[in-house]
Amino acid sequence: MKSSAAFAALALLLAGCAANRPVAPVPAAASAAAPVQVQILALNDLHGNLEPPQNTVPGKDAAGNEVRIPAGGVAYLAGALKQLRQGQQHSITVAAGDLIGGSPITSALFLDEPTILALNLAGLELASVGNHEFDKGSAELKRMQDGGCAKHTSREPCAIEPFPGAKFKYLAANVLSGKMQFPAGDQLLFPAIALKDFGPVQVGFIGLTLKETGVLVTPSGVAGLRFADEAATANALVPQLRQAGADAIVLLIHQGAFTKGYWDDPACPGLSGDILPILEKLDPAIETVISGHTHWAYRCELPLPNGRTRLLTSAGRYGTMLTDIRLTFDPTTQALNSKNAALTVVQGEAFTNSRGAAPLVVAYPVYPADPQVKALVDRYVAAAKPQAERVVARLAGIVSETEDEDLATRGGELLADAQLAWTKPRERGGAEIAFFNNSGVRGDLVPRSDGTVTYGQLFAMQPFGNGIIVMSLTGAQLKRLLEEQFLDPKEPNMLMPSAGFAFTYDVRRPAGDRIVRMSLNGRPIDPRHTYRVTTNSFLAAGGDNFRVFTEGTDRRDVGVDLDALEAYLKTNPPLPTGGRVKSLHIVRDPTAG
Repeated sequence: MKSSAAFAALALLLAGCAANRPVAPVPAAASAAAPVQVQILALNDLHGNLEPPQNTVPGKDAAGNEVRIPAGGVAYLAGALKQLRQGQQHSITVAAGDLIGGSPITSALFLDEPTILALNLAGLELASVGNHEFDKGSAELKRMQDGGCAKHTSREPCAIEPFPGAKFKYLAANVLSGKMQFPAGDQLLFPAIALKDFGPVQVGFIGLTLKETGVLVTPSGVAGLRFADEAATANALVPQLRQAGADAIVLLIHQGAFTKGYWDDPACPGLSGDILPILEKLDPAIETVISGHTHWAYRCELPLPNGRTRLLTSAGRYGTMLTDIRLTFDPTTQALNSKNAALTVVQGEAFTNSRGAAPLVVAYPVYPADPQVKALVDRYVAAAKPQAERVVARLAGIVSETEDEDLATRGGELLADAQLAWTKPRERGGAEIAFFNNSGVRGDLVPRSDGTVTYGQLFAMQPFGNGIIVMSLTGAQLKRLLEEQFLDPKEPNMLMPSAGFAFTYDVRRPAGDRIVRMSLNGRPIDPRHTYRVTTNSFLAAGGDNFRVFTEGTDRRDVGVDLDALEAYLKTNPPLPTGGRVKSLHIVRDPTAG
């Protein structure tokens, strides 16, 4: 039996939903009644991409040939949602985190307020938090929910118009403050769960972020917060939702997977990722899991020990896709009889850039732009244009965020080079080496047709506005730092070095001994020598679990990452060509998926 205190906490979390549903008399002809279908439309990892991101999604035409589908843009996303809801009696739109943060300039300049406003217009109802929701701290995230113009960052809130906050509800069951344990309601940053009526049935929703959020965000952004185990938190909520009347339970979780197959293959061949250990421990009552974080698209049908199946879905990234989930219930018993999911590509407009043309693909639907959302986006694009369109440099070619077979990226190398150039002068720290995290590269740098690049493009590639920190580390500390790339040897978290520094690794070797060689300008790194090292403020604070950076001495804060990148590109530098990072064993095929 549940205590009255627990029931009181649950009542608050349900935000006004009925906790006890009266049982209506069953008419004689009930067996002939039509099944009840609930539509759940889902997105994830939008990252403030208000405008079409000039990304394509791989698809297949009627003959089975591969095509590239131009996709994304929040106005087209809203238009697709509106069309997919047509004819549906019961529908809800939900999200699995990272709707904001790491955003292009049109959203980021205005503290992601326009993204929240666009999602309000698009009809979003529930969203789990992701790690990037915390980029600017929990107080600013609460402002995203509640609205208002309180200033929590260096940027001015409400710069264009008053900000009413999100009409949708954030859920964060495993984000705790203080020392008390869940389910003490006053210790939750946001509600843990929501319960929604769909005619005779009720569906319960649980919202979670990944428990590693605390190390993926600048420490000041998560100060005073704890992130509890995902499966344990979700499982503890199942009895409460069942007792409150939930006929099915859906998990919105900002953690995800990868597959080696086509995104529309429900078998999900080669399924991997950090969500799998969570699924193994998850209560079988949670049969639908809407995920994110990896930016991968999939719709997997996974067997459960009880003979039923579990849906695992993700809609990729940047609003280029949506997931359309259908849950079908028995109208008499309210039992969940079936569930299925389909991925929809949000095709809206063709584009041409220096990679070539991406025309519309007739084999896939083309969605109209929602006029209200388009007007909102146009308003903020116009406000951002003076900064976004400012030409900062010329570039000889594309600099990609895509990892090669050594898990190195030209984008990460370019950003490391820029920060080294910025910090080489003695007055800025006298750096010899710089490191940049691949996970901090948020897009390709693609010059326009005339070879120019704009400030907005730099912002899209490196949107976090981190500081630049110079510190002293010994050669032995550099070795331990680079070993921290392989906390998960199946999914290394790579650091890109600046030109002149090189290292070789082998993930088959024991933990702590995977770095085989390190050199600076062709000379082996001396473990006893002290080197001046540059990195961004996120890593310098131990972000991404790179704890050795926190040991650095003689630290200096010498500027902002975007300033360094702009200054470097104005010198017309050579573009990185690789060769700095070498693996003795292919960890992950970069062409898979």
